Amino acid sequence: MLLAINTWSPSRWRYGLSSFGLFRKGRVTMGAGGRMAVPSTTKNSASDVLQRVPHSKPPFTLSQLKKAIPPHCFQRSILRSFSYVVYDLAIASFLYYVATSYINLLPHPLSYLAWALYGIIQGCVLTGVWVIAHECGHHAFSDYQWLDDTVGLILHSLLLVPYFSWKYSHRRHHSNTGSLERDEVFVPKQKSSIPWFSKYFNNPPGRVLTLTVTLTLGWPLYLAFNVSGRHYERFACHYDPYGPIYSDRERAQIFVSDAGVLAITYGLFRLVAAKGLGWVFCVYGGPLLVVNAFLVLITYLQHTHPSLPHYDSSEWDWFRGALATVDRDYGVLNKVFHNITDTHVAHHLFSTMPHYHAMEATKAIKPILGDYYQFDGTPIYKAMYREAKECIYVEPDEGDQSKGVFWYKNKF
Repeated sequence: MLLAINTWSPSRWRYGLSSFGLFRKGRVTMGAGGRMAVPSTTKNSASDVLQRVPHSKPPFTLSQLKKAIPPHCFQRSILRSFSYVVYDLAIASFLYYVATSYINLLPHPLSYLAWALYGIIQGCVLTGVWVIAHECGHHAFSDYQWLDDTVGLILHSLLLVPYFSWKYSHRRHHSNTGSLERDEVFVPKQKSSIPWFSKYFNNPPGRVLTLTVTLTLGWPLYLAFNVSGRHYERFACHYDPYGPIYSDRERAQIFVSDAGVLAITYGLFRLVAAKGLGWVFCVYGGPLLVVNAFLVLITYLQHTHPSLPHYDSSEWDWFRGALATVDRDYGVLNKVFHNITDTHVAHHLFSTMPHYHAMEATKAIKPILGDYYQFDGTPIYKAMYREAKECIYVEPDEGDQSKGVFWYKNKF
């Protein structure tokens, strides 16, 4: 694995912290209003992208990052938030109308291609709907929790997601990001825990197969069996109100989540009876597969990168864990996905911030984050294969005094 280890030596870096700003390379740079600004290193080459981010305690605080962000970025607007819901659902309705009205008029070979194209495009649009529901779970949609939960429950149920169940497990992911013991999802394995057969998949066909299974079955397997999730002493399932994931005060809402999913499932059953399984799959099932694939891929790539550390309990703290994430570039899909892809670092630091302010906030904090900010513009199809190849398990570096800091490795 090609890694350029980032060492903090006086010859390269000199950080000092005062009540006014950060010193870097012997200079203090100040932003507007007295806000600190630290020039960040531009990462252009592939080796720069793979350069490890710092894992030591940052020379800045969360409050300093917050002060650098314009105050309006933390304001939630009901009208503006609903405008994105209406916009996405209007596009989804238009695509549905075009597909059901005109695709069947095409000759059969072309109609199959048209349905596949519809599924991909509709799936991308509905992923944006999924992102808004996710935002409701973070109380970033409005100032009213009941409204956020109502909108989130409806939107997520339409996509067969148990809203409250995922809301609570995802909240714990945000509370424990980067922790090998307490993070909730995409928890990397240590080498000693890797199954014996894993080495037989450490080849191109094996990686393609692994990625295919992950993108098609990963989401339902996580919800139903907690696959790739945190280890619990007993069976964990997002549909089980009495499972170990949830506390007693959360159980009633888990029942509500299950009822929402069951209601949509029953509606789909009636549609199958009326329209046929093929029609329902083309109109709804295909796009849903695309939604599920994207949400797994987005989450996977946000937290799986050769440059990112993970921590055990001897080293972990919330701030460093939240910084151990990476922003990615999905091209035009960044906008379709409401920038959840390229503002994920800011989202982990300030999860109640609306998505429509996240880009401005990211630009405001990047100069302060410096090398603690990681962005990887590698094309997604290349990045997913590279991460499947390079990020097999985590281990501390040999001879490193920080035994609680783990890095991705791939050598068996």
